[in-house]
Amino acid sequence: MREPMRRAAPVVAVLVFLLGWEGLVRAYEVPHYLLPAPSLVLATLWANFGSLMQSWWVTVSITFAALALAVLGGVLLASLFALSRWVEWSLTPFAVVLQVTPIIAIAPLIMILTDSALATVLICAWIVAFFPILANTVTGLRSADANLRDLFQLYRASRWQLLRHLLIPSALPYFLTGLKIAGGLSLIGAVVAEFTAGAAGRDTGLASRILEAAFRTEIPKMFAALLLVSLTGVAIYLLFAGLARLVLGRWHDSEAGPRR
Repeated sequence: MREPMRRAAPVVAVLVFLLGWEGLVRAYEVPHYLLPAPSLVLATLWANFGSLMQSWWVTVSITFAALALAVLGGVLLASLFALSRWVEWSLTPFAVVLQVTPIIAIAPLIMILTDSALATVLICAWIVAFFPILANTVTGLRSADANLRDLFQLYRASRWQLLRHLLIPSALPYFLTGLKIAGGLSLIGAVVAEFTAGAAGRDTGLASRILEAAFRTEIPKMFAALLLVSLTGVAIYLLFAGLARLVLGRWHDSEAGPRR
């Protein structure tokens, strides 16, 4: 009985919040250009569904492209770090600089170098998503059991065998945690970079729709675009949380659930 209640609790909480929002806006007659009611936001989303979904697809495409590049680069670099201390000592400062530099500060420079708003948004989203993948994967590769490492050395396993049979399985839970973090950050990076790049036109993402609606004081439309961004972020998190549960649920304590 507790499990269905636990699953229903978030849905109930969201419904209560939306109903309270709707009731307060109607009771105090708040103008829609200040705070639109949820019903008006949904109606606006339906009325502008075609244009908003086109922009949504641009944002989602950039988000997953940046995430794929972050996974590829982060995993490869983390593997090099795990196999060679010299590589780690040499390249870690550059990775840290990418992480600590505010993306909104370097987006104009990237825009000048690439002369393309789309490339700027993609690179910025990649930068934001890269470090969580790298850091979590390195931590996972370093967390392999020391006794098993000694056993692999005793049997004279090659570096590739050590990586494949010991380090990668050990790093998998950490990598999936980094993936859940990087998925949301890649979306944030795509939206923030598009704000900074000032992209405009038909083939632009949801950030451009938000800016356009704000300039025209179309607040319900702005909320509709924000709703799509939020739902996309939630969907990305649930996707990778489900992937982690699927991959780790049978053998790792982080996703195995409570034991009977």
